[in-house]
Amino acid sequence: MTRTKKKGLAVKLAATAALGSLAVTGAADAQLKAIKTATNITPSERKQGDEAHPQLMAEFGGAYSGPQAAYVGRVGQNIALQSGLSNARSDFTVTLLNSPVNNAFAIPGGYVYVTRQLMALMNDEAELAGVLGHEVGHVAAQHSKKRQSAATRNQILGVLGAVLGGAIGDSGGVLGGLGGLLQNNAMQVAQLATLGFSRSQELQADQLGVQYLRSAGYDPLALSTMLASLANQTNLDARLTGGDARSLPAWASTHPDPASRVRNAQTLASRVGGTGGTRNADAFLAAIDNVLYGDDPAQGVVEGNEFLHPDLRLRFAVPRGYGMQNGTTAVTVSGNGGQAQFTTGPYSGDMNAYIAAAFKSVAGNTAISPSAVQRTTVNGIPASYSTARVASQSGQVDVTVFAYEFSRSSAFHFVTLTKAGGTGVFNSMFNSVRRLSTAEAAAIKPRRIDLVTVGRGDTMASLARRMAYSNYQAERFQVLNRLTASSRLTPGQKVKIVVYASR
Repeated sequence: MTRTKKKGLAVKLAATAALGSLAVTGAADAQLKAIKTATNITPSERKQGDEAHPQLMAEFGGAYSGPQAAYVGRVGQNIALQSGLSNARSDFTVTLLNSPVNNAFAIPGGYVYVTRQLMALMNDEAELAGVLGHEVGHVAAQHSKKRQSAATRNQILGVLGAVLGGAIGDSGGVLGGLGGLLQNNAMQVAQLATLGFSRSQELQADQLGVQYLRSAGYDPLALSTMLASLANQTNLDARLTGGDARSLPAWASTHPDPASRVRNAQTLASRVGGTGGTRNADAFLAAIDNVLYGDDPAQGVVEGNEFLHPDLRLRFAVPRGYGMQNGTTAVTVSGNGGQAQFTTGPYSGDMNAYIAAAFKSVAGNTAISPSAVQRTTVNGIPASYSTARVASQSGQVDVTVFAYEFSRSSAFHFVTLTKAGGTGVFNSMFNSVRRLSTAEAAAIKPRRIDLVTVGRGDTMASLARRMAYSNYQAERFQVLNRLTASSRLTPGQKVKIVVYASR
């Protein structure tokens, strides 16, 4: 979370979407029917994309500035040309995002995005092209327009990934009735832009992605191997929840179960020409070397169940079993007992006004009546809090703002959403906020991908021990390199490990 006061900084409470099962029997055969796709980028689509692009860049950490960006741009433009939307490379803007979330998406108007985190999960150029081709396929097939034909301009953004703010709900659906209440205008754009596509639309995008791979000269099996890696990452992240405090990858949580789609993508590849074609692993691995991995310390980092921000000099811990997702403007916390976000806003020294503004950003035009502001101290930090009970379609819920004065001009706050009377599930989190010492802040270092050459005597175990994590080292190494516990390494082979880097 960066310290900014941009429009998107207002609270965004996000639900963690559950992965559903997806039967693919016969799906590939059904998909072989021709898909009607657009043949150009219209002026209105270009205008929509031009307007949405800056908002999305701000929401997803901005463009990654490393040398990998130009490489992704070239690959993305090449695969986008296969869609027939344009024969000019310059009509497509392909961005590598500085985001620690596994995600990729595209919007009408020629804009295509992939995060550095999802790129790090890939192992060759063909997999990168397959993911970007899938997302371009959604746009070419006009899925967002079909899904939202009666929507407003903002609703037609059609971003194909990411669980962002605006949608409220836990695994039992108790809090689902407040989706339209707890959002501001910026959140509405984000929410409408990240609505999921249907099962058939996802499979159509897979088909188009595979076709684009073949026409661009890549191995059409690349999409299936990427989906397999994503499935493995999803399973690992599920195991880490509560330990590494991560929610499921966005690209997994908003797309049909990747494990089930692997077989379908393999069948599609065989239909369009089977195996063969370029993978370009060496070029890809050389390009990805030294890319930032995981959280950017400038935006704060998630370590175990704690969030630490070296520049803002603060830390807090979430309850056991809760997932945490760091964003550019807020940290989202999600679990069965409720949802929360940690963020900031303009502060002039008046805590009552600060809390009132936080409630207003949550409620929008809906009138709510918070309780009187209560004062306390948390680890030496002056703190204040208030709760409002709100009637939702699923019953009474409590919205709480718990704020901290770090200085006369600096404040931060949680906004939590729970069942009525359930705010106490976050008491440990409220009481965990404290300042970081200079030494603690200096000790927080970024992680980066390090491309290494397997030498004689190197084993899976010895290389995994070099991973910059205290847990699941072997599993992380295997998923990162598309390996299994029984895989054998050979001298001269290139593999990725994650190491600490100097800030």
